[in-house]
Amino acid sequence: MAKKNQTDEKSPPAGKGDAGPVERKPAFADYIRVFTYASRWDFIVYVIAAVASLGAGVTLPLMNILFGQLVGQFTEFFQPNSTLTTSDFEHLLNRQALLIMALFLGRWLLNSINKFCFRMIGIRLSSAVRLHYVQSLFAQSIHTIDSMAPGAPATAITTTSTTLQIGISERLGTFLQFTGTILTALIIAFIWSWDLTLVTSSLLLYITLILAIVLPRVVKGQTETLVADMQGTAVASEALGGIRLVMACGAQKRVIETYDGWVRKAKERAQKTAPIVAAQFGLIFFGMFGAYGLAFWYGTQRFIAGALNNAGVVFVVLMSVMMILTSMERISTPLMAVSKAMVAACELFTVIDAPLPPSGNLKPEIDSHDIIFEDVVFGYPTRPGITVLNELNFRIHPGENIALVGPSGCGKSTIVGLLERWYSLREQPAVPKVNLMPQAAGKAAGEKVPEVTRPSGRIRVGGVDLEDCDLQWWRSQVGLVQQEPFLFNDTIFGNVANGLIGTGLENESEERRRQLVQDACEEAYAHEFICRLPDGYDTKVGDGGAKLSGGQKQRLAIARSIIKQPRIIILDEATSAIDAKSEKVVQAALDRVTKGRTTITIAHRLSTIQKADHIVVLQQGQAVEQGTHQSLMANKHGVYRGLVNAQALNLSDPNDEKANPKLVEFDDASTEKTYANSSKHGGPPSILSDREVVKRKPRGIIWSFGKLMWIQRDKWPSYLGITISAMAVASGTPIQAWLFAKVINVFLLPSDELKKEANFWGLMWMVLAICIGIAWACEGWIGLHTQYFISAVYKKQYLTDMLHQNISFFDDDENSHGALSSRVGGDAKQLEELLGLNLALLLSGLFTVAGAVLIALLYSPKLGLIAMFVCLPVMLGTGLWKYRQEVQFDQMNSTVFMESSQFATEAIGAIRTVSALTMEPSIKERYEKLLNQHIDAAKRKAQWTSVLYGFADSAGMGCQALVFWYGGRLLAKGEYTMEAFFICLMAIIQGAESASQALSVAP
Repeated sequence: MAKKNQTDEKSPPAGKGDAGPVERKPAFADYIRVFTYASRWDFIVYVIAAVASLGAGVTLPLMNILFGQLVGQFTEFFQPNSTLTTSDFEHLLNRQALLIMALFLGRWLLNSINKFCFRMIGIRLSSAVRLHYVQSLFAQSIHTIDSMAPGAPATAITTTSTTLQIGISERLGTFLQFTGTILTALIIAFIWSWDLTLVTSSLLLYITLILAIVLPRVVKGQTETLVADMQGTAVASEALGGIRLVMACGAQKRVIETYDGWVRKAKERAQKTAPIVAAQFGLIFFGMFGAYGLAFWYGTQRFIAGALNNAGVVFVVLMSVMMILTSMERISTPLMAVSKAMVAACELFTVIDAPLPPSGNLKPEIDSHDIIFEDVVFGYPTRPGITVLNELNFRIHPGENIALVGPSGCGKSTIVGLLERWYSLREQPAVPKVNLMPQAAGKAAGEKVPEVTRPSGRIRVGGVDLEDCDLQWWRSQVGLVQQEPFLFNDTIFGNVANGLIGTGLENESEERRRQLVQDACEEAYAHEFICRLPDGYDTKVGDGGAKLSGGQKQRLAIARSIIKQPRIIILDEATSAIDAKSEKVVQAALDRVTKGRTTITIAHRLSTIQKADHIVVLQQGQAVEQGTHQSLMANKHGVYRGLVNAQALNLSDPNDEKANPKLVEFDDASTEKTYANSSKHGGPPSILSDREVVKRKPRGIIWSFGKLMWIQRDKWPSYLGITISAMAVASGTPIQAWLFAKVINVFLLPSDELKKEANFWGLMWMVLAICIGIAWACEGWIGLHTQYFISAVYKKQYLTDMLHQNISFFDDDENSHGALSSRVGGDAKQLEELLGLNLALLLSGLFTVAGAVLIALLYSPKLGLIAMFVCLPVMLGTGLWKYRQEVQFDQMNSTVFMESSQFATEAIGAIRTVSALTMEPSIKERYEKLLNQHIDAAKRKAQWTSVLYGFADSAGMGCQALVFWYGGRLLAKGEYTMEAFFICLMAIIQGAESASQALSVAP
């Protein structure tokens, strides 16, 4: 993988105190910066790929020269007073055919090189940026991550990173190829006839003006659509990440309504651009077909004046200018991909460039020193106007069991966040927002904006400021057990062994680490239930530990927190989220593991803290009472006693309920029994049962497409409109071939007749241009409007069906949070690409092929049969193969990146657990390993497919060489007229190109 960008330049702090996050606008410099992740060899490969792409683009205009020479030779051969003999004509024909074959072989080689190189470098660089993003994200404080939009990190490593990869790889190669085509065609046209080129190139100014007017509006509409899509993706990702909570609260309807709101906004914004894009299609294709009429009309005037030697010059100039126009129209797609990649790069670099919190470098002695809170003031920047801690003062003695109690919102969990250094008392940076579109109006005049509480005070540990301590070292000294512990989708052994990360035991042998895991599990009363599992410590716990009960997860979390033998243990309401029976087991484990350690307990059930050495009562961010349970209860009007009475607790002597291993074992077994039974009734799946997931066999394409069209029968009128407009668009190719042959014959006429016929056929070209322009506009508008509507419908339905699945559906490894988050937007996007405009383009291509074959058979049966049974099968076969390889590569790309994205999304969702366990380096290493596996798999796949892909992309030249050679021989024998030959030739060339285009858009 390419090395990550080792720049030390960072953006200025995004925000301090009450300062809001700055905005960052996408710039081309962000796109260029992606290439700084390339190694020296990557740059060499990039240069090779760029040269190969430009070279492949050059081959097409060179074909125009050969075609023009052949047209000139044909017209000369059929002149009444021609001196060109049949043998000379056949010799010239064979020579030109060999040159075309040489161009075919050269294009094949160059396409193979640029395809392989761009594909591999694109994957390598995007992987490097993904890795740097994840590494930078986990280096940030929790506050910085909290300042980001919900679901933004998950979207960044999936959709955003994929967009970046597309824009720096094959789309960039396509852009360079079209650039080579445009420049070469322009040079050739001016060399052959500068005045005819200038006249014909007036259409270039016309096309440029259209694009200059239309593209900014299209980009703005797509950007607004992207913003709405990102908001919708964030809603879906957040809901899928907390699916159990969503189901428990019955919040599916509310989530779907919120998601549907963003989907509707995206649809409305996208549909506003549909008429603009449709008008662009119509105007551009009107200009392209109109250029034929203008070029032939002006060419005949220059031919009559003696400025041109033959029709071949007109053909070379016309085809070169048309090639420029076509390339300019097609270059918009890679340009759009580069534009999107620029926005994606900016999104990723906002996190990569965010200022890092200070890590400190001191490692003080903490065994004999207090932890002291001195005048701590704190408020969350995301909650302006609210002060959570207000001049808080208290101390924790070493080896003491201290409990923090108080009403909800008094700051208990905030104290945990400060101790874990998730938040800072010095500065609170925020990730800059990416400004994708003009901002809405600001606050109304006179409206008061709440101020964010400026943090102050300090926390001293071992006589030094906590924030001056080495961050990794400090977290390795602290064991955290949270209210809802998070377990990774790994084995029990792997989850508990995560607690060794950052300690000297991390690199011990597996046998040693397994013994440490077992010892920790025994101490946490988890060993008993683990041994009863079929796979023991190698049992997979599922996404978020979904295959375990609450008590089992909590005990594994306790084992994970104590395996490193921490000096301090923080229990953040560790028993509040489990049932009373499990609480007995967990509380017994907690009592056992906290002996002899400094323990900080955040209490929810006050009955669990009666044995605490010291209790601090918090209210409105201040310590209002401190003491033991007995001393605090003695104060009849005290806050603590009021809390106890409010819970109506029956406070018996804590010594009456001593932890009994036999009792623990009994409770443990009964808990498992209850849990196992619950899975049979739709509850969480039991890992105690050997459950197999029944997977539905994938349906065929025809069956699936047929069913989809039946479901969409209310949209049949739209599909009928698409079909009719596609037929109208396709009719342009055979009519154009017929007009071309007619105009070529005009050059054989005397001067007086030639001028009259030129005017008539030039007018016919303009009529065709108007009709085709209207047909393209209709096809574009109906196709885009339909695809945006269908995409919105299925996005909502897709998420709705997901949220109403049984909970066991989400326990399948393939249906984890990360995988489903990727599929919600990705699958709907693929469906959008299947229906609508792409369907219209596919139908246009197929109808064009049918029309081309039909007219070729009517005017030249022998040549038409060659085209039908040799050229078109080769073109269709190679095009279909190319399409299937693209699909397979995309599937492989999606599968592997889904695996890495799933892992990263899971880690981001558990960012507090990751930071508390100092897992950031191991997360980075594992993510890098997954990415490298993908790069290796892609390289093996691309090594041979690129060669075949190059052939598939160049096969048209070989077919055209065959048609020229065989057709020329038939002409030399007098079997066909020149008009019949050119009708067949142009129909086959245009039909083959349409077939290739049809398969290139096939989703």
